[in-house]
Amino acid sequence: MKSTLTIFIFLITNTIFSQGPSNFAANNFSYENILSTAKAIGTNGFNFELLDAGVNTAYSEFGSNFFRNKLIMISSKKLGAFAKIDPNTREAFKDLFCLDIAPDGQLSLPLLFSRILNTTDSEDLLSFSPDQNTVYFTRSHHKSSLEFKLYKAVLESDSHGNWVSQELLDINKTGVSIETPWVSPDGKKLYFSSNMPGSLGGFDLFVSDINTDGSLSTPENLGATINTTLDEKYPSLSKDGKYLYFSSQGHENIGGFDLFKSRILSSKYKEPINLGNTINTSYDEVAYFLATRKDGYISSNRPNGKGGFDIYTVTTEDVVQSLKGKILDLETQIKIPNAIVILKDEEGIEIARTTTQSDASYKFDVTPYESYRISTLKDGFENHDFEFIADRNYSSAYTKNIELLTSAPVITKVDEELRLVVENIYFESAKYSVKEESQIPLNKIVHFLKEHPDMRLAINAHTDNVGAAAYNLNLSENRAASAVRYLISKGISKDRLESKGFGESKPLVDCKDACTNEDLQTNRRVEFVVLN
Repeated sequence: MKSTLTIFIFLITNTIFSQGPSNFAANNFSYENILSTAKAIGTNGFNFELLDAGVNTAYSEFGSNFFRNKLIMISSKKLGAFAKIDPNTREAFKDLFCLDIAPDGQLSLPLLFSRILNTTDSEDLLSFSPDQNTVYFTRSHHKSSLEFKLYKAVLESDSHGNWVSQELLDINKTGVSIETPWVSPDGKKLYFSSNMPGSLGGFDLFVSDINTDGSLSTPENLGATINTTLDEKYPSLSKDGKYLYFSSQGHENIGGFDLFKSRILSSKYKEPINLGNTINTSYDEVAYFLATRKDGYISSNRPNGKGGFDIYTVTTEDVVQSLKGKILDLETQIKIPNAIVILKDEEGIEIARTTTQSDASYKFDVTPYESYRISTLKDGFENHDFEFIADRNYSSAYTKNIELLTSAPVITKVDEELRLVVENIYFESAKYSVKEESQIPLNKIVHFLKEHPDMRLAINAHTDNVGAAAYNLNLSENRAASAVRYLISKGISKDRLESKGFGESKPLVDCKDACTNEDLQTNRRVEFVVLN
């Protein structure tokens, strides 16, 4: 298989020679300009593989949508010897066709989709409600073939494709063309392209709410983030409704119509991203829509096709990126295990979460050019949030160590005694040496005692009930003494400290022989009791 760059250079070269000297000069078109633009845009974090869909003819074909697991296609191939020719396209007026999709993705021979929706006029792209009982479609009359009108029809109950109640929708206006409709996955909105008043360029993208009766609200222009002074057409949405795909002659563009992607946020659309030079060329790439998360269709008039526009199947290969790092104590840089790290999108919706391991590490998969918010939760530390942007367009790993600020200990009355409460102190299994991570809460005790020089503490250690009671008592006494030694090593007078081990005699959860791991962990603890 040729490399992406080789294929792209081949397309560029064909573009130059096919246009001829006059077009070359008129369009200020050069191999160097296009190649420079394509290299500057790069893959943009998208790896696409395109294959001829196998249904193209010497005329133009466009993929449109799906109906009952069939691909709906628009084609201007001539039907019969007396097919009328559109003087604007120099091809026959378009009709709707349907094709079966085999499990391996192969398409069947096309058949006319609907004897009702297909007329002697020119039909164009269409889109269905989620239940596929309503269709929104466009049609132009022979006398004004470039001015499309938007219609709605309803599928008759228990019929095999009998579309009834055809209706010209109220948003149509004289002299205005409404094209390339797309119903959102939730069925609540209809996106389309139009040159209606209020457009920033020739054709802009608009959206209308779909009312309960199928009618449409007043169209809303998607705004200057999406629309340019040039043409925007062919909107479609990802399966989850989070991303808008469309074709544009504007923005950062290789040439002709390029394909773009924009994140749909609750209050705005993000700046569009060119889908890159593994799918876009100096020709027109339009009508991109997805069948699965990775597979879909586009139509293009790039060289070496069979007709004006051809349909291509498209597969997206994930660009693998990750965000990884360690969770550390800000003051000591001690690694913090068992911290919860949460990955959220830029609107605060949780995508994934993980718990740091013994080495305090975390890792998430991320997507190029997406914005994220990272949150951490850990007892004894202030909750922490930071924003992160995956700003590379190639496979890579971002590294971000997160430093947490400890929260201050508090004095709380528990069982008729005052306690200085911090997160639990951990020891190695069956040992009494303080684990490194437990130096953090012990340091809090040190700071607090230095701020309150008259305070005295009793350090009481408790174990679970696994093992012999005498062994557990001895272990708890050694652990309490170990904590005292640490405090003394940090400058706290031994006269201010007492230690005592209680073994398994005072469980917080009296579970006897039916203890869960959580119960055992709860009972293993060190308590700091205020003596004065």
